[in-house]
Amino acid sequence: MTAEAFLEGRRLQLARGVLLQCIMGGYPPARFYGSDDGDLALVAEPTQIHRLPWSDEPRALAICDADELSGESSPLSTRGQLKKVIARYAERGLAPVVATELEFFVFAPNPDPTQAFRPPVGLDGRREDGQSAFSVSSNNGLRPFFSEVYKCMAALGLPRDTFMHEMGVSQFEINLLHGDPLLLADQTFLFKHLLKEVALKHGLTVVCMAKPLAHTPGSSMHIHQSVVEIGSGRNVFSDASGEATAMFRHFIGGQQAAMTDFTALFAPNVNSYQRLCHPYASPNNACWSHDNRAAGLRIPASSPVARRVENRLPGADANPYLALAASLAAGLHGIEQELEPSEAIQGEFVVPDNLALPCTLHAALERLKRSHLARELFGPEFIEGYIASKTMELTSFFDEITPWERRVLAAQA
Repeated sequence: MTAEAFLEGRRLQLARGVLLQCIMGGYPPARFYGSDDGDLALVAEPTQIHRLPWSDEPRALAICDADELSGESSPLSTRGQLKKVIARYAERGLAPVVATELEFFVFAPNPDPTQAFRPPVGLDGRREDGQSAFSVSSNNGLRPFFSEVYKCMAALGLPRDTFMHEMGVSQFEINLLHGDPLLLADQTFLFKHLLKEVALKHGLTVVCMAKPLAHTPGSSMHIHQSVVEIGSGRNVFSDASGEATAMFRHFIGGQQAAMTDFTALFAPNVNSYQRLCHPYASPNNACWSHDNRAAGLRIPASSPVARRVENRLPGADANPYLALAASLAAGLHGIEQELEPSEAIQGEFVVPDNLALPCTLHAALERLKRSHLARELFGPEFIEGYIASKTMELTSFFDEITPWERRVLAAQA
């Protein structure tokens, strides 16, 4: 849209079905988004209109809500779903507080997708060989790229906590500062967009796949969650003496009760399960623990005022609005139903059958299909449309024969 049209307040409309467009570009049958495929109104969020600092010509980006023409939020909008979850907390005098940790890889250009990704050539003329995890000089070879990333973050008002090299080859992580879930979802989306745009300027490729390299840790989007009392700001997970509260236990209980049903919302792609089923600190379970990274739900070591629950299931490929909505809705479900969690686990452990999660997208979608809780919390239109779109993607994946199949199976009698 031109700047003039935007400033005049001209309404931008979008076909309803676009919210269910699958990653290959197609659409499920029209019955999943209204047989007429009518329009939605894109309503710009006034606090999320940004001049894009990496653009050579003046351009701006506005994050929008997708609303029905009658005014209410579209049930197909993931941003709208998150706003509804936040409103349900507010009805109880509560406000969730979250932070996201996003991991990503920086690679050389990859024009041939049949070839594996490779790390870029750094300022020293070499490609990283995987020995830079947590090193203080690990991103020096990519200093021009990261310098512009930091400048663009500042220009967009994206505060950062820590930035580090992660375990993978040319893999990095950013921790965004904790705050309102809708703001953090917007910031996470903006940061991923920023990364890819700035990378292109520097002849690089940023990849937010869950598992882009074999034999290498995948990329997560861990979600740190606490709940405060509106007005006082008190963390309701800790009592006056600093001990964990019943609400803290119930929040964990809700996460455990819903995590199997919601796996397809946290792990939305075929590749998501490569990360979960080859775990390098990527737990595919609904166990919980105090400071054990093998648990899907980890309670980080902290002071009582910062007591929180870290959901370690989502990958970097997850939709931040949907992942936050699903995780927070699960916790609120536990609070409302006063659900008790399992016993905490420590050290090495065997995952009980009832806390194991689906290991394939097909299994996760089958579980979501049977979930009454998902339909109750997100509405049947959203869940059925999401399943229809993801089923198209899964079918497309199965339409191709992989190099592994040709290499290993072709010689079999």
